[in-house]
Amino acid sequence: MVTRVVQHKINIIIAIFCFALSIILIRLCYLQILLNQNFFIKSQKNFLRFEPIPSLRGNILDSLGNILATNQPYNTLYWQGTGNRHLSPEQEQLAHTIQEYSTKPSEVLTRIQQAEKTKKKIPLHIKITFEQLCKLTEQFPNHPNLCICTEYKRYYPHKMLACHILGYIGQNIEAIGKMGLEKSCEILLKGQEGLKLKTINSMGINLHEEEIKKTLAGSTIVTTLNLPLQQAAEAAFPKDLTGTIIVMDPKNGSLQAVVSRPNFDPSIFLDPLSAHDWQGLQQKQPFLNRAFNATYPPASLFKLVTIALGIEQELVDPDELWNCKGYIRFGNRRYHCAKKEGHGYITPAEVIEKSCNTLFYEIGTHIHIDTLAEYAHKFGLGRKTNIVLPEKEGLVPTMEWKHTIKGERWWPGETLSVAIGQSYLLSTPIQIIRMISSIFQGYLVKPRILDAEPIEQEPLEIQYATRKFLKKAMKLVPLRGTGSKVGSFSTMTLYAKTGTAQTAQLNKRHLGDQFREHGWFFVYAKPHNADPFAMVILVEHAGSSRPAIMIAKNFLTRYQKLIN
Repeated sequence: MVTRVVQHKINIIIAIFCFALSIILIRLCYLQILLNQNFFIKSQKNFLRFEPIPSLRGNILDSLGNILATNQPYNTLYWQGTGNRHLSPEQEQLAHTIQEYSTKPSEVLTRIQQAEKTKKKIPLHIKITFEQLCKLTEQFPNHPNLCICTEYKRYYPHKMLACHILGYIGQNIEAIGKMGLEKSCEILLKGQEGLKLKTINSMGINLHEEEIKKTLAGSTIVTTLNLPLQQAAEAAFPKDLTGTIIVMDPKNGSLQAVVSRPNFDPSIFLDPLSAHDWQGLQQKQPFLNRAFNATYPPASLFKLVTIALGIEQELVDPDELWNCKGYIRFGNRRYHCAKKEGHGYITPAEVIEKSCNTLFYEIGTHIHIDTLAEYAHKFGLGRKTNIVLPEKEGLVPTMEWKHTIKGERWWPGETLSVAIGQSYLLSTPIQIIRMISSIFQGYLVKPRILDAEPIEQEPLEIQYATRKFLKKAMKLVPLRGTGSKVGSFSTMTLYAKTGTAQTAQLNKRHLGDQFREHGWFFVYAKPHNADPFAMVILVEHAGSSRPAIMIAKNFLTRYQKLIN
């Protein structure tokens, strides 16, 4: 009986042992067979490292082949540790020589000692000069501790020039584009990274490395910018003013110069930037591209749209005189002209020349706001131009818009304000230059900043006779009208239009510059021996269009010297 009990217990123990052994065997099979590849990969990661090799970023050129953004090589001095616990006399001499190049010699010595003990490669001096490099290689030729690596950094040879178009790249390892063409053309400019396989030991020391994927340099981007014209525009725009200037080929939409002030140096982001410096930059909003991404009331420039509507709706006869008394009465109030005593009897063309308000008020009393909005849309306002860089679409108010956004009805008196380019009406400078250029070409052209972009045109649905009248009126502006201070140029014929956009009630002007009006000036120039070009200038809080006119005069003077 006792023997049977003992035997039963032994059998139970054997069964438990066999069961446990089976579990262990199954687990071992699972780990060794089924997870074999997984553990093999993990083991490789303990001694193999995949490291990307940065590709050479593509260049950005102007239309003449001048470099606007490229890569600048520089040499970095590394110390390759050899595993010694103490520096040899020769190594001490070499360390002393390297210390002379640094502003913090003690840090250099500490890093050398650290690299030597850990047998690692540590950078000591970034952007070592050619003279320093020659001195080191002459005194310590083929030294095992010295390692010189040539690396590349983004370089903008013209500093702040066209910075809002070029943009900048980040300071991180990937160095991707953060703004402008550097961002929008990132895929083309970046190219294709390479890859190298490094073998290291348990101490992290590099034993071997092999390139397994070659790098592919980025493509060169050719822009429509013209470096001499860009430089002339930059020089013409005073540094203490805020605003923008755009020069465009009205036939194909090529942007030949784009200036936005204040501006910035794209190179500042290639090195670490302190929080204090960053806050200082933010105060003046230098990163806002005022040419494409800022909206302003178009002011009297919009009168070209209003009078086009008036002519085509037979509210204005181009051959009849208009009597400007200095105001018109609508409802219970007076709507005043800029010239309080009035202009007297003048032709519709002279209304544009002198920027008289009363005729446009009169047109506003006979039209619906949605009809005016329809004509504004014909001229490309209230919608994006589809340029490759970010832009705002502006605003053309309608009855539906005000009801949806403001929750109010549209009042007839508001149409009078829109008729002279004020009220809720907003546009970007790039829309304005496209709008007025269409009067001369008969079509709206898509602004182009890349030479490879196709030319896109959209018919301007305005009668030829209307466009002819507008051109005739604009020709009077620089001759004897509001833009006469731009002067005359023997080498070109000018057409122009001025504008003064209110930013607040007139009785607030004395409270500070922020309440003063923006100044507009548009010029269409037809040089006698060159292709025509269009130019728009916007100066924020200038108080009048005079500063914008002076900028145009400065630029045209420089342009005349360029073509002579």
